Amino acid sequence: MAEAIFSIEDLQIEVPDMARKPLFGPAPRREILKGLSFEIARGSVLGIVGGSGSGKTTLGRALLRLMEPTGGRIVFDGQDITHLSDERLRPLRRRIQMIFQDPMSSLNPRLTVGRIVAAPLGARSSDPRIAEALDQVGLSRAFAGRYPHEISGGQRQRVGIARAIAMRPDFILADEIVSGLDVSSQAQVLNLLERLVAELGLTLAFISHDLSVIRRLCGRVIVMQAGAIVEDAPTATLFDSPAHPYTRELLDAIPTPDPSVRW
Repeated sequence: MAEAIFSIEDLQIEVPDMARKPLFGPAPRREILKGLSFEIARGSVLGIVGGSGSGKTTLGRALLRLMEPTGGRIVFDGQDITHLSDERLRPLRRRIQMIFQDPMSSLNPRLTVGRIVAAPLGARSSDPRIAEALDQVGLSRAFAGRYPHEISGGQRQRVGIARAIAMRPDFILADEIVSGLDVSSQAQVLNLLERLVAELGLTLAFISHDLSVIRRLCGRVIVMQAGAIVEDAPTATLFDSPAHPYTRELLDAIPTPDPSVRW
């Protein structure tokens, strides 16, 4: 069995429930993640799927320690990072990167593409690593001088990927990164991720509500519902023999590309 780069044990996250806050006193707590336990094997592509409110994005933010766990443990490459301070987390940030859902809001509109990719490295846009990162995602060096509004949505998402891989990370979290793209651009970005995982030896966690996208890219799938993992299985097994009723509902919701088939 492959070595785990992430080990999650009984992960819990609670937040104040402001909708139920009394006039006086603190707000009651609402449980978002309910004791999740799983591992992510090094070099693998893990799909995390579920409907709105299932907790998949919260789980992703917890893995990157953008949210503080209420309970449980997060172990990254043998090191317990559950409650590390920002100062002690800083050296690990280079090894754990994120690609955001909306590239237009996650890319600084005042910076050129070259400066956006260079910023996390603390380098100039003329640094050879910037051109290398752009080349790896299929963008020419000419893109370094352009601004985000001057390129297409698919190209902006490639810039976000270039910014992440420029850091030479071990792990990348991709959160719904193809949901806003047309079908052609989706396929290109998925092919790109598949190639980068193989070439760079990356470990990837891919969050999506779309099981058809998950099937294309991921080797293993975690299905989440209401903050809990209801199924964890290899992709082929999950699609061929789903064990949980909620998984079957998600599979039934995938559109069938056959006009002769009625809903």
